[in-house]
Amino acid sequence: MTFVFWTVMVLFILVCLLMIMLVLIQKGRGGGLSGAFGGGGANTAFGSKTGDVLTWTTSVLFGVFLLLAVALNLMANYRQKMLDTLQTKNPPPMNLPR
Repeated sequence: MTFVFWTVMVLFILVCLLMIMLVLIQKGRGGGLSGAFGGGGANTAFGSKTGDVLTWTTSVLFGVFLLLAVALNLMANYRQKMLDTLQTKNPPPMNLPR
C-alpha cells in the first residue's frame, strides 16, 4: 500500500507541474493580467491551432488531477486509520512516576 501511495503522489505532483506549464503556455483570452502588462502579444509560439489542443489537454489533465486528488485522499485516510488501529492495539508503555 505504501508503494502505491507514493507512486500516486509522484504522479499527482507531475500532473500539477504539467498543468502549471500548460496554463502558462496558453494565450490569454481577455484583458486580465496579460493586458495589465502590455498586451501579451498576438502570436503564439507554437502556431495558430495550438489553442484548441492546449485547451483540450488542460481539460484532460484537470480530470486526471481530480481523480488523483480523490484517490490520494482515500488512500491517506485508509493509511491513517490503519496506523490508529495499530496504536490502539499496541499502546506505547506508560512511564509511571516513581
